[in-house]
Amino acid sequence: MARSWTSEDIQALMRAYQDTCVLGAAAELDIFTQLAGGPATAQQIAERASTDLRATCMLLDALAAMDLLVKDGDRYACAAGVMQALTAGKGSVLAMTQHQMNCLRQWSQVARVVQTGRPAERQPSVRGKAGDQQSFIEAMNDISGPNVERIVREINVIPWTHVLDVGGASGTWTIAWLAANQAGRATLFDLPHVIPMARSRLAAAGVADRVTLATGDFTTDELPKGADLAWISAIIHQQSRQENQDLYRKTKRSLTPGGHVMIRDIVMDENRTHPRAGAMFAINMLTATNTGGTFTFSEIRDDLEAAGFGEVRLIRTDAWMNAVVMAQA
Repeated sequence: MARSWTSEDIQALMRAYQDTCVLGAAAELDIFTQLAGGPATAQQIAERASTDLRATCMLLDALAAMDLLVKDGDRYACAAGVMQALTAGKGSVLAMTQHQMNCLRQWSQVARVVQTGRPAERQPSVRGKAGDQQSFIEAMNDISGPNVERIVREINVIPWTHVLDVGGASGTWTIAWLAANQAGRATLFDLPHVIPMARSRLAAAGVADRVTLATGDFTTDELPKGADLAWISAIIHQQSRQENQDLYRKTKRSLTPGGHVMIRDIVMDENRTHPRAGAMFAINMLTATNTGGTFTFSEIRDDLEAAGFGEVRLIRTDAWMNAVVMAQA
């Protein structure tokens, strides 16, 4: 049954951006890291973060009002759990929080995007373009990291010897695939500015000697050949169906005969309103890309078949980005 709304409900929904903006500003300015050594005054934090004192006082008080900080006299400290979540390190979501602020700047232009059909104008954060690119790549690890090994174990249902991680970012999924197959090898393919991050993470995981790092752009370049499993993770939502068909054809050309492709992404129900997160994510792609969106299983299946794949199956369902479709070349 459809929800019954009140005016108060609508206004509360509209004010929800306020907490988001306060938290996002603190993440972009790395305020929580300034408290890693213990409680500090607004003056000390402003000096460490190179921010305006008056504005810093107001931001810190708002964070304390949200219970993210604890204020005692003129000193501030992180509430329990905040330091681990919002400073760099294992279990952190700092990069994703920073990335979400870039999304917010795009989402604020939804009305204009819908009116014109063109994506939002990009507005870099205070971290600059390079900082935003880094937070995006690290955010992909933030969002996948806690579940990646479990998901790979669930979908590791076919024999393989060599996995091609298309647009593999810093190697989160490559590492998980190699953990699932100790005899396996991998090729990670991504843009030049991403490869150094991948090299660092793969070395830290102790698998660098089992991975070939290949530089290129999957929208314009052919994919490295020789793998019997291609992994396309969180990519197809960035593109149109025709662009995805082109990618699938490249993938098929890259695979050994009889190889498989697995596609991890949001898979929508046929009515396109469920999962709810997928409907919202379609708006994210509307603001950020020229042609991207979310797709139903039947659309993904038809596009794979048009590219020459067969035996298309939905092997994992999910309410978010971790649905997986598999097909054979």
